[in-house]
Amino acid sequence: MIAAHLPILQIILPLLAAPICVLIRPQKFVWPFVLIVSWATLGLAAMMLNQVLLSGPISYALGGWEAPWGIEYRVDLLNAFVILLVALIGAVVLTYAPESVKREIDGDRQPYFYAAFLLCLTGLLGICITGDAFNVFVFLEISSLSTYGLISLGRDRRALTAAYNYLILGTIGATFILIGIGLMYMMTGTLNMADLASRLQGVNHTRTIQVAFAFLSVGLTLKLALFPLHIWLPNAYTYAPSVVTAFIAATATKVSVYVFLRFVFTIFGADFAFGTMHIDYLLLPLALAGIFVASAVAIYQSNLKRLLAYSSVAQIGYIMLGISFGTITGLTAGIVHLFNHALMKGALFLAVGSIFLRINSVQLDDLSGLGKRLPVTSFAFVLAGLGLIGVPLTVGFISKWYLLLAAIEAGWWPVAVLVLISSLMALVYIWRFVETAYFRPVPDDAPPVSEAPLLMQIPMWLLIALAIGLGVQTSLTAGIAQRAALWLLAGAP
Repeated sequence: MIAAHLPILQIILPLLAAPICVLIRPQKFVWPFVLIVSWATLGLAAMMLNQVLLSGPISYALGGWEAPWGIEYRVDLLNAFVILLVALIGAVVLTYAPESVKREIDGDRQPYFYAAFLLCLTGLLGICITGDAFNVFVFLEISSLSTYGLISLGRDRRALTAAYNYLILGTIGATFILIGIGLMYMMTGTLNMADLASRLQGVNHTRTIQVAFAFLSVGLTLKLALFPLHIWLPNAYTYAPSVVTAFIAATATKVSVYVFLRFVFTIFGADFAFGTMHIDYLLLPLALAGIFVASAVAIYQSNLKRLLAYSSVAQIGYIMLGISFGTITGLTAGIVHLFNHALMKGALFLAVGSIFLRINSVQLDDLSGLGKRLPVTSFAFVLAGLGLIGVPLTVGFISKWYLLLAAIEAGWWPVAVLVLISSLMALVYIWRFVETAYFRPVPDDAPPVSEAPLLMQIPMWLLIALAIGLGVQTSLTAGIAQRAALWLLAGAP
């Protein structure tokens, strides 16, 4: 019975749980309730991926109305992969959350935090699972509005400005996406993605569809923070509460990349996107520029969260670089790095949250001797940082290996060299933490501190273990990513 309704349960469970968070009394029971919901959501995601691997794509007609007349939830290998990632990060971050939330969010606001968190999780899962183009916009707004609220909960007054800037730019991006979807509906009379894919074949030569493609491309690249449309991201990551930063850094931009893949490859088709619109002419230079500019800016940051925020812009550049090749190997690189970066950056921001909990600062100048004061957390940060550099036996190495293969297959040797050089830049900004934490003395006036509670350590180390384990055994991530790339290039709806 449950297996037949997995797609809708994936959305209904966190959606219905969100308002209950505000009603639960006493408040101390809110977090256990949310924790149960998040891990149940992860269990549903794992069951759904397993079902897709065994039986193929799942189609679920809401209200019994068959597509294209009704709204369809459709789960295939690509979105089942992303749904599992989002649910995993949500469960891990919520397990980590209680001490960090108590430290960074006022007590009377905490139930609203958990409600907004579950709404954001619902929106991200909904974006991935729906087979209806307009529903993508609806779920995008659910996740975006809740994210703006989550960011604004930071105690630093600059969190309000960061949330406002994100709201303005996010609204512009969402408007562009809605205009693109509206133009497609005007030309085809349908919003079902599979139906759109078939009907667009007869009208994709028209100026209207080409303009729709342009609007969607700009809107989605703004949402996923591709350079130079990334200007909302650094402040949002820097001033949001630590648990919010860890969650959105690992999921929000990755889901936007998924939507980009879905529209470009399964609705418009690779031939139209790369052959007619030549989107690779835009993606490749912007991805490379983002990798180098953001990495260079990260090197000079004095705030650890801002350093990692600019690193995220660079890592998004790697994902989009892989996609810009338009080949099986390139797409495999982009999809596998989507998953891998979420694990690494999630672990890094959880480590930063643990540091902030204990020393009340993430300024690099305040982290002198941190390797002696918080040895476990510091070591965790370094291990996760090795993945960003691309050291062998980490998931980051797998991503960059596929990127190098894609560049070499395409005959673009200069791009392969640039990827290697950019890894050295990642080494430089991770080394800044290593130098401060391990090679500077502990200040004389530094009070003694203890490691973060075990409940915060376990989720952080779980992500690190996955980042190393999946760097050694790549069949789950790289294997599924390659199958998804083959499916995308086949133009399957």
